[in-house]
Amino acid sequence: MTPDRPSPEPPPLDSQEDFLRVFLANRQRLESLVSRQVGCRATAADLVQDLFLRFWRRPVLQVEEMGTYLLRCARNLAIDHLRLEGSRSRTLNAFPVPDEQRPDALEAGLLAGDDLRNVDAALRGLPERTRHIFLLNRIHGCTYGEIARAVGVSQSAVEKHMMRALEACKASLANPPAPARESSAPGSPA
Repeated sequence: MTPDRPSPEPPPLDSQEDFLRVFLANRQRLESLVSRQVGCRATAADLVQDLFLRFWRRPVLQVEEMGTYLLRCARNLAIDHLRLEGSRSRTLNAFPVPDEQRPDALEAGLLAGDDLRNVDAALRGLPERTRHIFLLNRIHGCTYGEIARAVGVSQSAVEKHMMRALEACKASLANPPAPARESSAPGSPA
């Protein structure tokens, strides 16, 4: 029986030149792996180039096997790319482009604009502190507790201000102001 000897470890990367050597030796494998995941050779080449730049701009890492580490990083980069593309796709599908052949799409857009103006007017009519609390919650995403500490009121007071603001917004949509009448053209009956 021969004694178990540990396999020789690869020499550590001492410089960017060593990294470049390892990267170039593995570039085809990296691009093939990423291409299989994203389904596009050009995108894969771009992602592998991004991977190279990420490593090139920072100090050389001391990892056990740089080639394996690069493959894992390339796989993760491909996954991140697919997630981002999926997110973009979901966002675009959530906001469909109106069909210009349908007249009701234009009307719906105008009505949405009217609703937005009504809500904006309702918010401007609120007391300053109520409007500020509403905007901190709905625009900046602050919790009621965070708002209470920032504004210097109790959480219960924040809840009351929010109820007042939400009721004003709801009322502005339920009872919109009457649209301004267009002035009649000269010579036409009024």
